[in-house]
Amino acid sequence: MSRNPTIVRTVPALRRALDGLRARKATVALVPTMGALHDGHISLVRLAKRRAAKVVVSIFVNPTQFAPTEDFGSYPRTWKADVAKLAAENVELIWHPDVKTMYPERFATRIAPEGPATAGLEDRFRPHFFGGVATVVGKLFTQVRPDVAIFGEKDFQQLRVVTQMAHDLDLGVRVVGSRTVRERDGLAMSSRNVYLSPEERRAAPMLYKAMKESAARLRAGSEIEGAMEAGRAMIENAGFKLDYFEVRHAETLAPIVSVKDGPVRMLVAAKLGTTRLIDNIAV
Repeated sequence: MSRNPTIVRTVPALRRALDGLRARKATVALVPTMGALHDGHISLVRLAKRRAAKVVVSIFVNPTQFAPTEDFGSYPRTWKADVAKLAAENVELIWHPDVKTMYPERFATRIAPEGPATAGLEDRFRPHFFGGVATVVGKLFTQVRPDVAIFGEKDFQQLRVVTQMAHDLDLGVRVVGSRTVRERDGLAMSSRNVYLSPEERRAAPMLYKAMKESAARLRAGSEIEGAMEAGRAMIENAGFKLDYFEVRHAETLAPIVSVKDGPVRMLVAAKLGTTRLIDNIAV
């Protein structure tokens, strides 16, 4: 039987609620989100419940990770539906601050990540992004002080950036990645998928198909550039404007010259109409 989560909107209220959750030294997992929850988010919540006794979900559309030309104002916001979904999963606590709570007047401190944040993937096209992500996630980690935090693997470079930050700054939280949840046709679930027109939605699974076929070529012994060029052609012929389609070392995100160079991840970002989609798979 589901129960309504406690909803808090200020840091003092959050601390009081967390003190209650930590009674008897219960472990706490954090699932950071920007709301507009779908089955992919719910899979993160379920993994969090397996990793800790209590689960906190944050819902905050973070303005510092959006450029002025991006979709902060139109980003999907589905508060009532989000709360209902989290209640059905028996989430204990929802942390739902507003912008003034997270970035009060005279806020002047930001985190500037390097390493995987400067790998030449998302950062090449969204140079503002990882500074905004690292700052808000750093704040969430210090506000909630979770034992574990769950992030989806769909945003793979973000997962690597957050993992590095938590380690480098000794934040005392274990960052855990959760596998990408897909629609039946292979499209990775994303809150931004609602932007796709019906025609674009039919074309969108080509990203996943191109990755799978390119990965199969690599595993069969094809040279990297030939396998990736074939995948790029598939993506562009489906109507996408490609930002990047690359294979990288799965831990450092450094370029590789062979799939034998270590664990390998294939990553893609492309626009279909006005909607930018990202995805990745292990090779």
